[in-house]
Amino acid sequence: MKLGVICDGISRDLAHAVDVMDEFDLTYAELQFVGDTEVGDHSRQEIRSIDTLLRDRGKPVSCLSRHIFAGTNSDNRPGDPLHTQHMDALKRVIDMAHVVGSPLVRIMTQKKEQILWGKNGAEKWNVAHGAWDTMAPMIAPAVDLARATGITLVVETGNGTMVNSNYTARKLIDELDAKDALKVLWDPANNCWCHELAFPDGYEAVKGGYLGHVHIKDVMVDTPRATLEVREMGKGQLGPLFQPMADALRADGYDGVISFESVYHPGNGDFEAGFRACIDTFKRIFGP
Repeated sequence: MKLGVICDGISRDLAHAVDVMDEFDLTYAELQFVGDTEVGDHSRQEIRSIDTLLRDRGKPVSCLSRHIFAGTNSDNRPGDPLHTQHMDALKRVIDMAHVVGSPLVRIMTQKKEQILWGKNGAEKWNVAHGAWDTMAPMIAPAVDLARATGITLVVETGNGTMVNSNYTARKLIDELDAKDALKVLWDPANNCWCHELAFPDGYEAVKGGYLGHVHIKDVMVDTPRATLEVREMGKGQLGPLFQPMADALRADGYDGVISFESVYHPGNGDFEAGFRACIDTFKRIFGP
């Protein structure tokens, strides 16, 4: 398995983030924000500078991770102004991906409706009727664009989004018949909010060619109190599951990138300190 990091979790100063990557022998750079700018909004000169820096330092790009389609909801439709805005951003990110050599571009999905399906009465009284059915038409043009441009999209299992579990991610891919161009970006910590057990349940849902990329962090969720706490890796609710997840990925020959997502700080707002507290555990479990 290949190890990397979402660089802006260390620092939005990409040169400094790469220095820290070298310190901990991490190879693959996932880009989200570089400087104060989200991928897809950099100038051509800025993209060339980013590319030169990473190639000179031997850091291939694993994924470009803009928040495509985040903020849309079940009232949006393909071709409406907000959808068009996101599609235009996706085109810019794909153009950047071709320059920096990123094989993957991340997308998100619409804002979550809590109950999508039901039975024995819930289908009448509790389901957000039609919400799920609005999503595939929104994502289909992005899949067509990915096929036309030779890029693979990865849909993140995101907090607060319609796809917030591996089950729903796989269901979307199957409905679009898009396994060739759309994979799952599995973020098992995000899936904790909807109580999908990362292993074995979550992992089983993405076996067989659905998994494209992985984000790793540790959390403790308290859904009744609407509270999420990021924890030092190994000290949250995923702690006991990381090793079996890693063992299963190795056994099944996963050869994609696993990105450490450095969103933990030890109470002082210092995310680089949080990275340093977690990275040895990450490497020990998921490394070669």
